[in-house]
Amino acid sequence: MTHTAKGTFQVNMQPQDSTSSQVGRMSFTKAWEGDLSGAGTGELLSVGDPKGGTAAYTVLEVFEGELSGRRGSFAFHQYGTLVNGESTLRYKIVPASGSGDLAGISGKLQLDIVEKVHHYALSYEL
Repeated sequence: MTHTAKGTFQVNMQPQDSTSSQVGRMSFTKAWEGDLSGAGTGELLSVGDPKGGTAAYTVLEVFEGELSGRRGSFAFHQYGTLVNGESTLRYKIVPASGSGDLAGISGKLQLDIVEKVHHYALSYEL
């Protein structure tokens, strides 16, 4: 059975040194609120020229907290592309990454940014 969790998150990005002048690297923390409540930590790698309209990035994040009253952790994999100003985003739970009450979780996340606020809708099975 598929469930949906909704809420918002705040993200704090910190630039990091990279091994390549063409690859951007950042670490981040997230504060998740709503049905998904807790903290996320992760890394972002990017290439390209977002201001010019073409780029790509990938993110790995570990969430720790509660999902609709169930406590545990799991990992997200997020990747996106920007081609001629058109963006594509994929945001999924990493298979077999759940622990605690969240062991066995699978799903994907829909993200909408409205007036700089990140709104999520997580469709998941557990």
